[in-house]
Amino acid sequence: MLVGEAIRAAAERLSGTSDTARLDAEVLMAHALGASRSDLLLRHMRDPVPEHFAALVERRALHEPVAYIVESQEFRGLPFRVTPAVLIPRGDSEVLVDAALAVRPDAGRVLDCGTGSGALLLATLDGLADARGVGIDRSPTALAVAAGNAAALGLAGCSAFLQRDWNGAGWSAGLAGFDLILANPPYVETSANLAPSVREHEPAGALFAGAEGLNDYRTLVPALPGLLAPGGAALVEIGATQAQAVGALAEAAGFSVRVHRDLGGRDRVLELVAR
Repeated sequence: MLVGEAIRAAAERLSGTSDTARLDAEVLMAHALGASRSDLLLRHMRDPVPEHFAALVERRALHEPVAYIVESQEFRGLPFRVTPAVLIPRGDSEVLVDAALAVRPDAGRVLDCGTGSGALLLATLDGLADARGVGIDRSPTALAVAAGNAAALGLAGCSAFLQRDWNGAGWSAGLAGFDLILANPPYVETSANLAPSVREHEPAGALFAGAEGLNDYRTLVPALPGLLAPGGAALVEIGATQAQAVGALAEAAGFSVRVHRDLGGRDRVLELVAR
């Protein structure tokens, strides 16, 4: 069987698992060949099929995300290594980076709370001149992924990663004076109906935050004023129905609140600035 035929067969196999079955098949084939997807389509469609391609397709058929299979996900034009230790960066989260760069294009110090793969922090640093950033996470495995991404992107010299858990005592010691704070905390309700690719494969500790999905906001948001420099801003990702609840927590902590929506028109990010 040739590559083009195998892609068609794989797309049919994945049609019951994925809404993007053809794209998934092409990305997996490109990975198996060690080629880019564009090179695959232009140069390799009549090549022999790599032996391990079938195993990749079967992993996807069991709902494993393509990003974990190929260990890579693009975010804001940058390539990030991802593993099951970190959430897969989503395009909707790019709104947070855009908002951060718009509100403080002169930021010199940036803090990312719950850094995971480092995508938010590193994409923001990539858009700032001479800024330095700190990413915190409670998972040492996630921090290793983030540090690796910083090195691969040439941003290791302006970033540092620390193991901190905002649910523990003294977690913010030594953290203060940030011009920007970025946060994509867990915000999914425990009973939420998630796709199998998310519920069964992405890290539960980075997803779920109690019955209302608000537990981590209740802890983190009141701590933000003590972490910001004068004139600083915090950008916090939220679930589509959480703007009012999280906004109330922010207002009680002394912030004015502005909502940013994603490309689908859903509430996605709260911009918090001290009143």
